[in-house]
Amino acid sequence: MTIYFGDFLQQITHNPALLITVILTLGVILVNGWTDAPNAIATCVSTRSMDPKKAIIMAAIFNFLGVFVMTAVNATVAQTIYNMVDFGGDPKNSLIALCAALVAIVAWATGAWAFGIPTSESHALIAGLSGAAIALQGGFSGINGSEWIKVLYGLVISTVLGFVLGFVVVRALEALFKNSDRRKTKPVFQNAQIFGGAAMAFMHGAQDGQKFMGVFLLGMFLAKGQSDVTNFTIPIWLMILCSVVMAIGTSIGGYRIIKTVGMGMVKLDTYQGFAADTAAAISLFVSSATGIPVSTTHTKTTAIMGVGASKRLSSVNWSIVKEMLMAWVLTFPGCGLVGFLMAYIFMRIF
Repeated sequence: MTIYFGDFLQQITHNPALLITVILTLGVILVNGWTDAPNAIATCVSTRSMDPKKAIIMAAIFNFLGVFVMTAVNATVAQTIYNMVDFGGDPKNSLIALCAALVAIVAWATGAWAFGIPTSESHALIAGLSGAAIALQGGFSGINGSEWIKVLYGLVISTVLGFVLGFVVVRALEALFKNSDRRKTKPVFQNAQIFGGAAMAFMHGAQDGQKFMGVFLLGMFLAKGQSDVTNFTIPIWLMILCSVVMAIGTSIGGYRIIKTVGMGMVKLDTYQGFAADTAAAISLFVSSATGIPVSTTHTKTTAIMGVGASKRLSSVNWSIVKEMLMAWVLTFPGCGLVGFLMAYIFMRIF
């Protein structure tokens, strides 16, 4: 099942519930671009391989390409998020619970951004949806355990594989270029760093773009009273809309996250930034190809940690790492609880 753009415009003008759902979903996508997408370009900006404005434009273009290409090849990440929870057979209450989850995600992510901490909107999305489903169903019957297992797999992949590949790739580069003149190799790695940033932006679109489009379509189907849609086709106009909104978010508030990830955690040379981007992009590609939803934030930051640890453990600013780990650990219970409370309140108000 798919939705055409003309039908979409007609529906939002005649269906207030759909209009509210669309605004909230776009708000979540904006916040994702604001707090999550900057991770993709953090290292190429911090190593001064690219100007921030140009990096944001590049990220917008490759976010869209990632959404478009990977969705055309394999849309299972979107399907996984779509099927993560069961809001029940009542479309009205299901839509109320979904809107509550979206409000919870925006609140959680904005609070983390205020402290400059890069959180995972992917995990906030999953936690918020799960908390709202528990409130709606009055228990854990609304949680799809088989899809949740994929999230746990993704959590391991995004942390372990990102760190290990970051360590291995930077060591391999150092071995290959150990006899090279640093002044001659720097321009090469600056260009490679741009390529790495583009690859990261591409894979961010492939992962996070699919997740939020899955939620977008879920909201649209529920607003139309359709709670039994199991298969869908993601339209091109939705890919473009998500990419544009994500890019606007990155341009509004991305620099604070870029500073934390690309500058505050580890001081990187250009070849090290390229290594971190390459390691993270490979991890994300493997995850997307296998349909496992992972956190682009976790993957990129752990890849940077792996690169830093290859020099010496003390080169990593562990106080910043500690803050990020705390935010990551708290996201599931914290955002899940906010989603639960929001759904509980919304269902009694509306």
